[in-house]
Amino acid sequence: MDYKKTLNLPKTSFPMKANLSQKEPVMLENWDKADMYNSLRKEAEGRTRFILHDGPPYANGNIHIGTALNKILKDIIIRSRNMAGFDAIYVPGWDCHGLPIEHNVDKELGKKKADMTQVQIRQECRKYAERFIDIQRGEFKRLGVWGEWNNPYLTMNYKYEADIMRECGKFADNGALFRGKKPVYWCNRCQTALAEAEVEYEDEKSPSIFVKFAADDDFAQAIPELAGKKVFVVIWTTTPWTLPGNLAICLHPDFEYSAVEVNGDEVLILASDLVESNMKDFGIEDYKVLATFASSVLERKTCRHPFYDRESLMVLGNHVTLEAGTGCVHTAPGHGREDYEVGLAYGLEPYSPVNDKGCFEDDVEFFAGQFVFKANENVIAKLKENNALILSKGLEHSYPHCWRCKQSVIFRATPQWFISMDKTGLRKAALTEIDQVKWVPHWGRERIYGMIENRPDWCVSRQRSWGVPIVAFYCADCGELLVNMDIVENVAKKTEEQGADVWFAESAADLLPEGTKCAKCGSSSFEKETDILDVWFDSGVSHAAVLEARDYLRWPADMYLEGSDQHRGWFHSSLLSAVGTRGKAPYKAVLTHGFVVDAKGRKMSKSVGNVIAPGKVIKSHGAEILRLWVSAADYRDDIRISDEILKQLSDAYRRIRNTCRFILGNLGDFDPQKDAVEQDMMLEIDRYAMHKLQGLIRRCKAAYDEFEFHVIYHALHNFCSVDLSAFYLDILKDRLYVSPPGSHARRSAQTVLYKLIDAIVKLMAPVLSFTAEEVYEYMPQVEGKKQSVHLELFPDVDPDWQNEKLAAQWELIRKVRGEVTKALEEARAAKVVGHPLDASVTLYVDEDLFKSLSAYEHELRRLFIVSEVVLTKDAAPEEVFKSETLALGVSAKAAPGEKCQRCWVYDTTVGDDAEQPTVCLRCRDALAQMES
Repeated sequence: MDYKKTLNLPKTSFPMKANLSQKEPVMLENWDKADMYNSLRKEAEGRTRFILHDGPPYANGNIHIGTALNKILKDIIIRSRNMAGFDAIYVPGWDCHGLPIEHNVDKELGKKKADMTQVQIRQECRKYAERFIDIQRGEFKRLGVWGEWNNPYLTMNYKYEADIMRECGKFADNGALFRGKKPVYWCNRCQTALAEAEVEYEDEKSPSIFVKFAADDDFAQAIPELAGKKVFVVIWTTTPWTLPGNLAICLHPDFEYSAVEVNGDEVLILASDLVESNMKDFGIEDYKVLATFASSVLERKTCRHPFYDRESLMVLGNHVTLEAGTGCVHTAPGHGREDYEVGLAYGLEPYSPVNDKGCFEDDVEFFAGQFVFKANENVIAKLKENNALILSKGLEHSYPHCWRCKQSVIFRATPQWFISMDKTGLRKAALTEIDQVKWVPHWGRERIYGMIENRPDWCVSRQRSWGVPIVAFYCADCGELLVNMDIVENVAKKTEEQGADVWFAESAADLLPEGTKCAKCGSSSFEKETDILDVWFDSGVSHAAVLEARDYLRWPADMYLEGSDQHRGWFHSSLLSAVGTRGKAPYKAVLTHGFVVDAKGRKMSKSVGNVIAPGKVIKSHGAEILRLWVSAADYRDDIRISDEILKQLSDAYRRIRNTCRFILGNLGDFDPQKDAVEQDMMLEIDRYAMHKLQGLIRRCKAAYDEFEFHVIYHALHNFCSVDLSAFYLDILKDRLYVSPPGSHARRSAQTVLYKLIDAIVKLMAPVLSFTAEEVYEYMPQVEGKKQSVHLELFPDVDPDWQNEKLAAQWELIRKVRGEVTKALEEARAAKVVGHPLDASVTLYVDEDLFKSLSAYEHELRRLFIVSEVVLTKDAAPEEVFKSETLALGVSAKAAPGEKCQRCWVYDTTVGDDAEQPTVCLRCRDALAQMES
């Protein structure tokens, strides 16, 4: 007889190999055909809503690995919230305006641009954004992300553009929006103002110079020791090109200053605490401190500019530090935030003699037309010529760069539109709201709080074409500014119909309500504002243009989720735009993830050659491995990725998949509705497995609630590989394969297997969305089974299955089993036995362990997967294996009897039956039951 045919071997058609890169596109197509996302919406109808509001990626280029991480994290949260019993809706969006798109369109148009109107150029920008929205949409869907892909929000949609105008108008209405000349970050190459979020800091080398400003007033009136002396105030700067804009020198109001005589004929003024280090740097050994004094004695006195015939006013300011320099700060109100603020207090104009290209204006003596950074050398040369330079050297320091073109930026005072942080109490209100938000991780609170606490007024204007215009007009006759909500609403309604292009296509007269006149001079002739809004304002008002505009969403959102750079980006602009117009934060919680780095912790860089593209990973491993990678890492830190990491995750994935395959294979003849065994009739080990399952359910659901997805990965992987494959399923094989198909022992095992796979497939569905769906399809059909696993709810912990006393007993058995395995390995190495089933094992135990194991004496053979187990309280012989953790000795020897050809167990009953001489008594009984 061929005894293999009498075994209940796995009969599933669930495939061994995943072939994810081939299968996933088919599954995506099936999901689309079945309209699964909308099926999920119908399934969740009436539940409590959970709104994760999507931070819009920029519609420019293919997605990168960091974007994939972000979208997968969001998808895991949305899926898990739905399975937790919420109605979790996901509306994806895109940021569509801005300079990167305009630059790329400029490149594509080339010389043709010169003959095109502004509206035609904007239309090309729109087509460019549409192209990449389609590309990115396909890439996001390939990751297995579900959402309203056919109805996303786009910042260039006509209705959205109109809402941007309205939100800006609200700031004008409440008095927070104003136009003024203040220093802002300025990109000379892009020729536009930049927001703080659009500035990146990189190390670069700059000239570091110490410069003498000759005292103009008689400082001796305040400091008698200076009578008859040549007095100079020494400043330090790393931007020599800003010296043409110098109007003042700033001292700290609380620092002590010294008058230091050097070279016998000059006196240098600098902070007392820096005298020693400065003199050392200057190479001056022979010096004398003539006097020390409070900075206030020099306030409003004047020095002479080192190469222009004008005064430099002595002022006081708290921004002066002793960390570097001289404690006397060169102040150019048109080229720095603190300089501007202190200049404002002393009535100094924000003088900035630099044009849009970063070149000095024609009236700047000595440096007219020169690019500011190239002018550094000429400024230093002029200082040397005038004997005003004390020291010049290079300095490596962090300097701001444009995030788009990567060029160094400058601070430059230009007329811009600002939203005041303090006039309407925006700063104070925003800081209050920050503490009403849950920040994950918690340090997000400190990060954004510090940024809001210290930030300048929000510069919201840009000098470009591709964006939403600032709806404001100027009287053509007297220059009076005209902006109010009535005018904004008039333009917004036109925009809803024709898009923001209407602003650039129509005249001011066509855009203004009929009969509009200047309140100041009565003129009816107006000109339009030419600036557009900062794209951070565009995306920042998405809470209004999306959450409030769609009746199935809710304001505020339950969660915003983006990378940690968005504390100064989208989280920041969203907070300010919402608090400034509604008095509340637009989100209840903010979750932040780190950046993707390589295995060595380095940033992804094409020049380094360590970039890993999502498409490449998907082609090699499938999107499922990317999803597993996202869940396996603690996203609160930077997330590492490499081929080796992906290989390790692929191995872990196979262990989870093969566990599912084994379970499904042994459910081929099991109908849960007819064959399930009641709990009180189950074998003890089966009830122990169910106890362990409750722990898995509890851990996973808690981890989903706390967004700790790495806990879920480790819990699922350990449960499948340790609790199941290495223990329960390993032991179960004998019972499943050898027992008669309909026997109580086998049905008890199958009942547990069904409950295990039913829970596992649901718990892993938010992460392994493709595999869970595939497994679910192969599960037994039962009443109430859904069209998709993603329409199911998470399993609940069932207290009836929890039995700590039982669990403690089986944990002890597992420990004993582990020690037996070690003894068998030693016996195998010594060639005493080969396969564990070749062995007869004797356990030498103490009284306590004997009491614990004796009740299982007849089961130990199957639990340890050997042919025989002898339990004894005799003292263990010296030569046997001794446990280091238990009062246990283990010996292994060849098992008595012959090998059963059906179950492979060595048994003394093999050969007892002449008709079936090659099988043991247990197998003969099983065969007899099967024949009957």
